[in-house]
Amino acid sequence: MIATELLEKYGAIRKSYKKTETIFKEGNQAIHYYQILSGEVKMNNYNDDGREFIQGFFNENQSFGEPPLFLNRPYPANAIAVEDTEILSISKDGFMKLLNENPSESIKVIENLAQRLHYKSVMAAEISTHEPEHRVLRLIDYSIAYFNFKEDKNGYRIDLTRQQIGDLTGLRVETVIRAIKSLEKKGTLKIINRKVYR
Repeated sequence: MIATELLEKYGAIRKSYKKTETIFKEGNQAIHYYQILSGEVKMNNYNDDGREFIQGFFNENQSFGEPPLFLNRPYPANAIAVEDTEILSISKDGFMKLLNENPSESIKVIENLAQRLHYKSVMAAEISTHEPEHRVLRLIDYSIAYFNFKEDKNGYRIDLTRQQIGDLTGLRVETVIRAIKSLEKKGTLKIINRKVYR
């Protein structure tokens, strides 16, 4: 999103996290801007029964955790490395100076936050009112644009696991598997070498 060189010019440092390592915890004060150089990060919460709720997944060149940074609030979720991940981290002061001195970067950040807000609004409506097949398909279609999934001769390869699809739609993994198989039978999705294509 923001060029690495520009972030480093304003004091960003590179940090590496091992798979399952916590980057920040729910309740921590937001004092840094984070952008992924490589790897994947998930933001999650746990309910009183210990069940995980996934807020979202973030990949290379994406940022995460900005809303509480702008609002001077604690993080509403945990950020955890899904795989070995390298991140650029810049202090809030450095980040705000960067935005003030580079208005075009401010627009990029606003567009990114608007995209996420739109996604949350769309998915909230889908999860509360629709059947599993519809939820899965809507998530896949939105993810093609949001995650920039690549297209090849088979279509768009959906680089989300069944578990991730379940976590993002509020469905059990078994229900996701059944929904995908049903959508394949209808010709809406393809499964090639266990990978889902749209």
